[in-house]
Amino acid sequence: MESRQYQPPAAKVRQQLAYSPGMKPLFLALLGLLAAVQASFAEEPKPEFQYQSGDIRISLPTADEPRVAAFGPESVKAAVKYLEEGSICWVREKSCVNCHTTGPYLSERPSLIPQLGKVNEEIHADFVEFVPAEIKPVKETEKNGHRHYPATFTSVWRSLGLAEWDKHVTGKTSAPTEQSLRDMFERQSASGAFVSHGEVEVPHITTDFELTVQAARAITAAPGWLANLKDDALLAKVEKMKTWLRQPEIKNDFDRVLRLQLAHYMPELVTQADRDTALAMLSSKQHADGGWSTRDMSALKDWHFEISEFVANLITNLPDAAKPESDAYMTALAIILMRQSNVPASDERIQRGLTWLKKEQRVSGRWWMQSLYRGNYSYITYIATTQALKALALCDELPALAAGAE
Repeated sequence: MESRQYQPPAAKVRQQLAYSPGMKPLFLALLGLLAAVQASFAEEPKPEFQYQSGDIRISLPTADEPRVAAFGPESVKAAVKYLEEGSICWVREKSCVNCHTTGPYLSERPSLIPQLGKVNEEIHADFVEFVPAEIKPVKETEKNGHRHYPATFTSVWRSLGLAEWDKHVTGKTSAPTEQSLRDMFERQSASGAFVSHGEVEVPHITTDFELTVQAARAITAAPGWLANLKDDALLAKVEKMKTWLRQPEIKNDFDRVLRLQLAHYMPELVTQADRDTALAMLSSKQHADGGWSTRDMSALKDWHFEISEFVANLITNLPDAAKPESDAYMTALAIILMRQSNVPASDERIQRGLTWLKKEQRVSGRWWMQSLYRGNYSYITYIATTQALKALALCDELPALAAGAE
């Protein structure tokens, strides 16, 4: 979903091949050469900035960026500024609702209004603009033996962001949110799941279970939408989704612990035994330093139905590949899942995780994290920052910045 920002050389050759069939032999030879070169590197070319638009210039996240001297109001203000400006840049310079910047902004930021101030209306307006004016049947397609509906993940993340805005800003489901949810269900697969197809982006574009949980979250966030739903066709689709979520196709430990998130939004779909098992597994993954690692949650090949050679090389060539270090995204998510499971903030596991998060914030306000699907922009740092603020808020560890954050 990084769309027009960067296109690997091999992808450009494939695009040219589609329009120049007469040059096929030459293109195929060049494609093979580029693929070999691309596979030999663990990172793509570095851009100058992570985000930029007009006078806004946001530097690339790096592992060696200094950590904050102390977590507190000023470092939180810096984090809020980073999230706001990153999403504004994406809205002004790009042409999609995505899972790594505007998606997490609008899905998580509205719930933090009490601590951090109002949500940016320009970003909400961008989501509204991408809602289809007319709901039309979507044709299922197939690629490499996998059937899916185009733009499913975009529709899910757009619907979730709009629903969270309605929940925390207006208190009622808007017409655009209603329309977006209907469009989302046009992309539901026959199994009842929402199928994640395309280049893997860990997290948020991984398993079908992860994406379907976000769809379930969207329909429960939209104020009164599910309770007042009368459309028989839509009701049937909701029930089909629930049936699949009760006995989903679990791919990895990440899916298993995400059942705690599903239990928070649709408690009737997850048994107490499954919740207990998921919580015990999550606890067992905590590192000695208090953090968690996303890479501990899945074997490489189980993240997605298809892992490119580039992504595989990137992950296996990381310095800590043999023993992954703690990272901000999984540490924050673990805390969120435990709090959503009614584990008290005073719990020793949560306190150790909070201590890790607070000391790992960088002076820019971000929580650095190595990309697990693309080595140049490290957009996962943006996702991790939204999750870190949410985790801290759920533990009453965010200072109230409502006035200053605007």
